Amino acid sequence: MFDIGFWELSIIMVVALLVIGPERLPRVAKTAGLWMGKARRMVRSVKADIDLEMKTQDLKKTLLSQESAHEFTDTEAEIGRLSELGKSRPPKDSSGASGKTESSTPRADPALDKDAEDPK
Repeated sequence: MFDIGFWELSIIMVVALLVIGPERLPRVAKTAGLWMGKARRMVRSVKADIDLEMKTQDLKKTLLSQESAHEFTDTEAEIGRLSELGKSRPPKDSSGASGKTESSTPRADPALDKDAEDPK
């Protein structure tokens, strides 16, 4: 907390002994210790409140992200429902109006047809 070494503390104690006197020094030290304890408890309480607030905000963020995930789940369910509707409809004729498929159309070059029939 404070960067007080042994020599600084001993100088403070000697000055306090000279200023306050040996009769009142134990009472003053006890009072100073009580005040230091109260200050430490207050600092610890503030830290705990800040940590609690941070955890609360993290929880709120998590809940909001889960809500957005539920929106995607609803969208996935809607897509699944629409795909089921598409499967229940009869498929459209992909060959067009003529009814011919690609395999029944002759090639423009008959030599290419011979190569396709003749395995080498």
